[in-house]
Amino acid sequence: MKRSEVNAIIGENKKFAAECNFALPKWAFWTPEDWASKGHECDEIRLNGLGWDITDYDLGTFDKLGLSLLTIRNGNFNLDKKTYCEKIMWVRDGQVTPTHFHWKKMEDIIYRAGKGKFCMKLWKADPETEEILDEPVKIKVDGVLRVFQPGEKVELEVGESVCYEPYCYHTFWMEGGTGLIGEVSTVNDDVNDNRFLEELPRFPKVEDDVPAEVLLCTEYPSAK
Repeated sequence: MKRSEVNAIIGENKKFAAECNFALPKWAFWTPEDWASKGHECDEIRLNGLGWDITDYDLGTFDKLGLSLLTIRNGNFNLDKKTYCEKIMWVRDGQVTPTHFHWKKMEDIIYRAGKGKFCMKLWKADPETEEILDEPVKIKVDGVLRVFQPGEKVELEVGESVCYEPYCYHTFWMEGGTGLIGEVSTVNDDVNDNRFLEELPRFPKVEDDVPAEVLLCTEYPSAK
């Protein structure tokens, strides 16, 4: 991805969050110059992967296959006692998050605000082979147990949520508008806990055609 594209996406995300009356943390607006002055008091942000995460999975088609995320809070098994994570995601109309599951993380995905339908497809994964199983998927929607056929389209309206357990392949997208999608989960580890059905890099390479307006969660400088 080009830095100019990343800057524009983050700018659009900030505007949409404001339109939805969803307040972002102050550090989501810090510039590279702000970060240059930050010490160890900000280590939780640096070391636990908090911050902006814009990915096109290095495919160059962000509007078709991509996702914008902001990790607001997160634990770190090696550093602290926090056992939970919260993210906010911007899913654009027709923009698909590729099929994947997590070995460890359990997550509630919540359609917080937006227009249109938040759509997904789900499959069970074999715990040994990690292949898709041709079996019904039992999953809770707002705490109510429901059963879906493998690959069946599931639609959520604003305010609804779904709980993904480990070894549940999922892909999602919006139809009819941009959605502000929440995630509340156990500790998130995007480096070691993503199993894509088709092998893809989780974080894209970024070409600095212009200066960064804010830093991504993988770009923070070391503490002074």
